[in-house]
Amino acid sequence: MSTKLFADSSCDLPLAFFKEHGVELISLQVHIDDKEFKDLITIQPETVYNEIRAGKMPKTSQATPQFIENLFIELAESGESGIYIALSSELSGTYQTAVMMCEQVKEKYPNLDLTIIDSRCVSVGYGMAVMTAVDLIKKGKPKDVIVEIVKEQCQHMEHLFTVEDLDFLAKGGRLSRSSAFIGGLLNIKPLLHVEDGKLVPLEKIRGKKKLLKRMLDVMEERGVDLENQLIGISHGDDEATALEVKQMIEERFGAKKFYINLIGSVVASHAGPGTLAFFFLNKKPSMEEV
Repeated sequence: MSTKLFADSSCDLPLAFFKEHGVELISLQVHIDDKEFKDLITIQPETVYNEIRAGKMPKTSQATPQFIENLFIELAESGESGIYIALSSELSGTYQTAVMMCEQVKEKYPNLDLTIIDSRCVSVGYGMAVMTAVDLIKKGKPKDVIVEIVKEQCQHMEHLFTVEDLDFLAKGGRLSRSSAFIGGLLNIKPLLHVEDGKLVPLEKIRGKKKLLKRMLDVMEERGVDLENQLIGISHGDDEATALEVKQMIEERFGAKKFYINLIGSVVASHAGPGTLAFFFLNKKPSMEEV
């Protein structure tokens, strides 16, 4: 039996990836000036960055329960098994909604075979788990093996990132206001990470050059076998810095495999332009398939 994969647009993989690999897109929603857009469908990240620079403050919401329910009904009627890898439940209600809709669909379709994974990840860290699942499905691995490997990868996925302005995260409720601080005038940059699915400030560092070096220091402290694993980098419309960081990681760790992409509309609405993040594993995968 084939396995159908579902992912939402906050994994920051392009629409072409979903189409090419047959991944079912659950598009989260972006709201600007009382207009509603479907992420990756009716709005692209570049538009969101331009709107933010023009002084707008986009808001986001999850996909509607009805939309998710319809997808799960289609899965049940197809007879396929399914895996939905969801954005961290600490950052969105999408995971809880999906679980609720799954239980609702099972009342009518008790044979629905769907596993919903709370990735506890975001952006390309989440996207890399989706990429792993796609690879395992193509290799014909059974669903339970795919779920086990993806869960392990998510559990050991490190997120290190910095933003130009913590106010974006604070206003969007993704970071407690007490954690936000004004550092622009002093050229102070925040270093954050994800801890148990939540965005948590780690350090405050003066100057971009020192910040990037510190991010690599933390990467060295936490990462395992960086030379041979896939390193993810996502950026808030600042490809030059992303490529600079890639070169620094190559030179310091001998890393060879990278995935670099623009931070998507939903995450950008909360993090703002100039965000930089990278993602790596802090433990060697126990299964060679990864």
